[in-house]
Amino acid sequence: MNAVITVLGKDNVGILAKVSNECAKVGVNIIEVTQSVLQGMFAMIMFVEITDCTVPFSELVDNLTAKGEEMGVKVHVMHEDIFNAMHKI
Repeated sequence: MNAVITVLGKDNVGILAKVSNECAKVGVNIIEVTQSVLQGMFAMIMFVEITDCTVPFSELVDNLTAKGEEMGVKVHVMHEDIFNAMHKI
């Protein structure tokens, strides 16, 4: 099972590291990541594997959302099944 994590907000030091650390703590494997800084705004998309996650998905979402609030950015986590369903014609 996989999920998509997006992060948006004002750029500051350590955003990628802090989100990655939260994932690593609970066994979430980062498969692919892309990030950009556009005129001081940070944007990142991570595709992660949650098969071996040691906490329920809802707890992962809550943890990453809280970490985002702590850093002053918006973190959104979406299960791959939901993401695919939203983008299916």
